Amino acid sequence: MDFLLEIGSEEIPDWMIEPTLDHLKTAFTKLLADNKLKGEVAWAEATPRRLAVLVTKLPKGQKTQTVTETGPPATAGPKAAEGFARKMGVAVESLVESNGRFTAQRVIEGRTTGQILAAAMPQLILGIPWPKTMYWLGKGTPRFIRPIRWIVALLGSGVVPFEVAGVASSNLTQGHRRLAKSKKPIKISIANYEQKLLDNFVVLRAAARRRKIEAGMEDIGVKPDAALLHTLTYITEYPTPILGAFEESYLSLPQEVLITVMRHHQKYFSVLRPDGSLAPQFVAVMNTDADPEGFVRSGNERVLRARFNDARFFFEKDQEKTLAARLDDLKAVTFQKEVGSYFEKIQRMMSLVPEGPARRAAELSKCDLTTEMVKEFTDLQGVVGGIYARKQGEPEAVAQAIYEHYKPLSMEDSIPATIEGQWLALADKLDTLRECFRVGLIPSGSKDPFALRRAAQGIVKILVEGEINLPLANESEALKTFFEDRIRHYFRDYPYDEVNAAMAGGWSDLKDLKARLEALRAVRTTENFEPLAASFKRVKNILEQAKFEGGPVDPAAFDDDAERDLHTAMQNVRTGVGYRQALENIATLRPAVDRFFDKVLVNAPDPRVRSNRLALLFQLREKFSRIADFSEIVIAQVA
Repeated sequence: MDFLLEIGSEEIPDWMIEPTLDHLKTAFTKLLADNKLKGEVAWAEATPRRLAVLVTKLPKGQKTQTVTETGPPATAGPKAAEGFARKMGVAVESLVESNGRFTAQRVIEGRTTGQILAAAMPQLILGIPWPKTMYWLGKGTPRFIRPIRWIVALLGSGVVPFEVAGVASSNLTQGHRRLAKSKKPIKISIANYEQKLLDNFVVLRAAARRRKIEAGMEDIGVKPDAALLHTLTYITEYPTPILGAFEESYLSLPQEVLITVMRHHQKYFSVLRPDGSLAPQFVAVMNTDADPEGFVRSGNERVLRARFNDARFFFEKDQEKTLAARLDDLKAVTFQKEVGSYFEKIQRMMSLVPEGPARRAAELSKCDLTTEMVKEFTDLQGVVGGIYARKQGEPEAVAQAIYEHYKPLSMEDSIPATIEGQWLALADKLDTLRECFRVGLIPSGSKDPFALRRAAQGIVKILVEGEINLPLANESEALKTFFEDRIRHYFRDYPYDEVNAAMAGGWSDLKDLKARLEALRAVRTTENFEPLAASFKRVKNILEQAKFEGGPVDPAAFDDDAERDLHTAMQNVRTGVGYRQALENIATLRPAVDRFFDKVLVNAPDPRVRSNRLALLFQLREKFSRIADFSEIVIAQVA
């Protein structure tokens, strides 16, 4: 049998839908496992007004089980036996003694699948972990993301009966809010569910809605925008792209401003000319089937015209005052109440960047926060500053650095293209981290209101990919630990033990760290490397057990050729030849190390000999662990 659940509600925010579908798939999988029911979640789909799950291959019900329960010791006496029998619901005469204890068999009648689902659905539905929920029937009543309007619950051809917040399950769904053939509920079966929805202008599958949007824009030079496409997929039930236009004169505004207005405020796609420049057109994706009279298009054009007029006014108003003239205004703009103003932040940033264009860019970097354009379109901070700096005659290096200094915004985003932009981005992010950590604003759990994890990740990404040497090991202990976590996250595609080994050799210079990681990856598969790493692990354990913290090696105190050979081999290994070659050279120590452990007793009775041998091992570890701590390498166990 198959089971279909559809929860109909008022419009759910688009960004909440996919996590909710993942939760529902997990919740149904757990429900089946907990109740020992075979079956599988075939799919989970959603539109803004409905969440739907199909579970297939369900049995009619659970099997009846006979289970044996173990009770008190047989020596406990009749009273204990009677109590155990009463608890099990069986006659005391039916108890059996086994291994010195009373046992009882009881029969657990299996429930039908319908009974299990009817009992579980209310809690499963109300247990969805929404970021926010609401009452809609009064305080103290069940909470949900939006008011529930209908529930479809079909097991085979029958309705699974239950109720959630006054809404009873049924076989009745709803079509598109405006386009449905009838405003009355639509009777469905599992077999015709999707077709009945489509007949009433609801495309259930997100992938199909996405394809419908893409097909409607196929012959238009739309600027690609995967995030906007995803949003539009989940705010529509029957999406239809509509091409609109605006006056050429608006193209005198920076295209970043125009694109932001279209994308963030109206959810429109921008259109590009063949040469890549912005065209005076846009694509709106409407939750409708067509616009034969052009009313929807003209309405969107009118709204966009008003938005562009606002942007033009802000742009022209902002030109009355240069960025440099806005510096003092930043004294009244709070960065963080315990840290101070943006003016103070700028002074600290200027001290972190080299002299020249980067320092001028740092001085002007936050001035656009006082502009009308950024106040209205906050996503354009930095971008507006760069555009205005260029328009006001600042050097191109200064303008470009300001334009890009918020980058990277994610692990997928690129770092600033210029060295000045990279230094400015580093200064901005590092200052934010230092000051927030100084006043105790350290992220905990999922809470990170100042996006400090993103700032630290951005620093790591810039240092590695920009190949900049900015030591991070001089920060506070808390901040160093924070950076360590972000560094491990950045290098997450490398084996974790190689990352541990390389970072143990130092991680202040991330360009250097990456070079050592690349060398480890290249050399690890050579025949001598892992056996040598195992020996280094043994060296580490010996030194820790002896609590030996270093001392001079006296070659005259050697009394075995194996000691002399290892010491000589160590002196002959060249490490200043590039990390890969250095690791290959270190791997040549394996025969000498193996011979040392075969022939030499480190914990010799003579204290002088023992101390000298420990010093030799200490020197071995210290000399080569600057590249990587080989004892951190996990050696595969051979069966």
